[in-house]
Amino acid sequence: MKKLTLLLIMGIALLSCKKNKTTSECGDKICTQELASVVIRFVDNKGEGAEVKDFSVINQRTGESLKANSSIYTSTVKGAFIVIDDGNKSQLSEGGDDLKITGTSATTNQAKSVVIKASGGKCACHIKKITGPDQVTFD
Repeated sequence: MKKLTLLLIMGIALLSCKKNKTTSECGDKICTQELASVVIRFVDNKGEGAEVKDFSVINQRTGESLKANSSIYTSTVKGAFIVIDDGNKSQLSEGGDDLKITGTSATTNQAKSVVIKASGGKCACHIKKITGPDQVTFD
């Protein structure tokens, strides 16, 4: 019985070692616990927040629609949208992906799109906006 218990403990320890090796493929990283996000604001021609319908974010590399996990927990500021957050980092490449952001003015039905570039990846601590506008203005 003692041999069986010892073999069982050794087997569990061996499996734990293998599991740790696969998770360390990203190297030793120390990440902060803050939640990073990218926000975009839609405004009217007077610079005031615009009401938007049909908001979408599409990763141009994959064709996949993205939705920030934190967007459901935030209070809504007129015209402001969380594009992506750290919950989306595995959906982005380390080198960065072009994200097409589209919204339609609820007042004028004018649709506007912009492209930003953001990075993430399996080994990233946080998502990061690389390039692109912070604001979209309806005419």
